[in-house]
This record gives sequence, C-alpha cells and structure tokens, in this order.
Amino acid sequence: MIRVLLVDDQPLIRAGLRALLDAEDDLEVVAEAEDGASALEQAVAHRPDLVMMDVQMPVVDGIEATRRIVEDERLSSARVVVLTNYGLDEYVFDALRAGASGFLVKDTEPAEIVQALRVVADGDALLSPAITRRLISEFVARPPEVVSVSTLEALTAREREVVALVGYGLSNDEIAERLVVSPTTAKTHVSRAMTKTGVRDRAQLVVFAYETGLVQPRERES
Repeated sequence: MIRVLLVDDQPLIRAGLRALLDAEDDLEVVAEAEDGASALEQAVAHRPDLVMMDVQMPVVDGIEATRRIVEDERLSSARVVVLTNYGLDEYVFDALRAGASGFLVKDTEPAEIVQALRVVADGDALLSPAITRRLISEFVARPPEVVSVSTLEALTAREREVVALVGYGLSNDEIAERLVVSPTTAKTHVSRAMTKTGVRDRAQLVVFAYETGLVQPRERES
C-alpha cells in the first residue's frame, strides 16, 4: 500500500485527489494539509510514502515545505511530487533543487496521475526527457553550485558520461543504446553514480549533472 499525504490550500482539489487515489487498491490518502507548515507536521505524524505538494500556499510555500520534509531524517523514505498549474513554471527547478522527486501538472489525466505516483513510489523520477531538456535550456542559465571536487573525482569516466546522459533526460534503455551496453549495465552505472553522489533519486541526479557542469545549461544534445 502506497501511503499519500495531500498538500494543497484548495479543499476542492484535495477532495478530488482523495477520491481519485482512494479508489485504487494500492493507494491510500493518510492525511491532508492546507499549507506547508502543517504539511511537515502531518508528514511526521503519518510517515507517508509520497507527498503531493502544491507550490503556492499560505504560511509556508511548497518549495520550503519540500525542503523541510526532505531534510528531516524522520522522513527519509518520503518522496515529494510537486503539483503545478503549468507544464513548466518558474517554481519547478527550485522544487527539484529543494529535493522533489518530480512534478505533475494539475490538469493531468487521472489515470496518468495514478501511474505517476506508482512510478515515484517505486524509486524512479517523474521527469520526462522533454521536460528535463527544457529544464536544462530554460532554468539553469545560472552559475553552477559549488560541489566538492572529491565527489566528482569519485565518479569514473563512464559514470560521468552516464550522469550527463541522465541530465539530458535519457532513460536507462536510451543510455544503453547510446553506450552500446545492456539496459542492466546502464541501470547499474546510474545506481552507482547515485550512491557516490549521495542523491536520493534520478531527479536529483539530473540536478547534480548541470550543477556540476557535466551538462551545460544551453548545450544541446548532439
């Protein structure tokens, strides 16, 4: 059973999501919150597997609430999926940097929302290649974050190559095809890179890729 916390300041949206998720055998809404401050309280109280987080809310916004949840050791198993009104808005990159595992547009088809939550609960990132590329080209035109040299040096040349491809939005199968290796080998490289960089999931590996300069903000995939 995948336990979900709904966080949105609009009761109607929470009610609609609850009805959608509770109709599924493997999804259960365990709590709701109407702002970011109560989101952390409810998360600690109920220990959900997933948090569906709105961005624009009173008291504490969804970006800060995401950061607090991700940084709380008691909630290490929780994954945050940010809800946005648009396919890509100014908050998406900030949400990913804060630790979100992906995002959903509020007008996404119900069946796609359900499937997306299962994807994140299974440990994958909710970032399509198209969205990832747009993030790179539109939202990362800023100086890279300072990253420990030892972190980069811990990666092998092949692992750096794989991280860059993840940053471009390629799936494991696409990485395997590009590098002429098996999908299992590609997945192993991705997993090892995540372990060495200390990131929580694939979404954070994307952020790492362009924050370290392995992917250039305006660079286009050849």
